[in-house]
Amino acid sequence: MFFFKPKAKAGGTDWLLIGLGNPGAQYEHTRHNAGFLVIDALAGRAGISMLRLKYRAHVGSVTIGGQNVLLMKPVTYMNRSGEAAAEAASFLKVPPDHILVICDDVALPPGKLRIRRGGSDGGHKGLRSIAQSLHTEAFPRLRIGVGGKPHPDYEMADWVLAKLSGPDQAAMRETALHAADAAACMITEGMEKAMANYN
Repeated sequence: MFFFKPKAKAGGTDWLLIGLGNPGAQYEHTRHNAGFLVIDALAGRAGISMLRLKYRAHVGSVTIGGQNVLLMKPVTYMNRSGEAAAEAASFLKVPPDHILVICDDVALPPGKLRIRRGGSDGGHKGLRSIAQSLHTEAFPRLRIGVGGKPHPDYEMADWVLAKLSGPDQAAMRETALHAADAAACMITEGMEKAMANYN
């Protein structure tokens, strides 16, 4: 278990953790909001709320293993997530390699995690927006498997924006807790350890 607490350490921000999703009740408990669920899990462990609005995102400051971390849930909607990322990174002077982006991935089976140092957006509009706004793809990302659409005629938007219920919702919450551990491991023990333990 990693040590979480509200931000107490003096100094600047060491990391940005940006969970991707869409704001609003109509998007809660959907596959596309997996990133928001992980941020909520991290905030819950530190005992903080995510109600403060700054940098076009709901934010909360925590320390994880002695590192000052700003948790972020952009309110710009998925395809403009980069606006929040770039504004916070510029103001707080956080380099791209210390900006961890957490998002859903339809190419991975439900519950599977994948940590990468960088790479292409893989068709994910939130990752694309962040890469464009930061002018680089060299930022770490934690992808959360949500599975692919059930048959070829099913619209992808309908799949990722469908409300989860019952066992599926419970499974997503469990995955979010596991992903929160993966994010904390990356910050406290490094990328190689996190990839070995969680990929």
